Amino acid sequence: MSSLVDHPDRNVIRVQLGQNTVLQGITAAQTAELEALLVVVDCHKGDSLLEQGVHEMEQYFILEGILKRVVTNQAGKEMILRFADERDMETSYAAWRLGTPTPYSTVCVTKVRVAKLALVDWASFLARHDSIKQSFEYSVMRLMSEIMAHTITLHLLDAPGRVKRFLRKHPELFERIPKKELASYLNLSAETLSRLKQRGKI
Repeated sequence: MSSLVDHPDRNVIRVQLGQNTVLQGITAAQTAELEALLVVVDCHKGDSLLEQGVHEMEQYFILEGILKRVVTNQAGKEMILRFADERDMETSYAAWRLGTPTPYSTVCVTKVRVAKLALVDWASFLARHDSIKQSFEYSVMRLMSEIMAHTITLHLLDAPGRVKRFLRKHPELFERIPKKELASYLNLSAETLSRLKQRGKI
């Protein structure tokens, strides 16, 4: 873990941050202000960045790798809500605003590098920059809408339909996500996913 301003890869990381969907178009002054708050973290596959049920929350900008948002019931059964890769972000902003614990965990699907800051600091930054706040809150609402649409899809579409929808929505992720993880997200067995692929159904 290292502050961005002191990180040996800071010049590359600054370029990566500038490509993030939430941060595109922010001014040089705003960028400098945000960079002073950011910490860069390198994580391994399977590491948890955020645990379900906690109140200490952070904002993550993904620089490299893939994260998943996972909810776990009391019996320990997991459901993957979404995947996110480079240029995307992960957040529990809605829970933070509501004052509730995080309803899900954020876990590394692959080796991951993120730039992060405490949500309280991110919210303070947003309060000083209304245009960024509006864009960010729109992104949060869009993510929530996409998760709802995915959940509905699990009930309405058959197995090939679910896979085809994922390919249409996220073609760049299909070969990067381990098939066991992707099958879980689509509520399929890994064997079914493999069989569909072999038969040319997808």
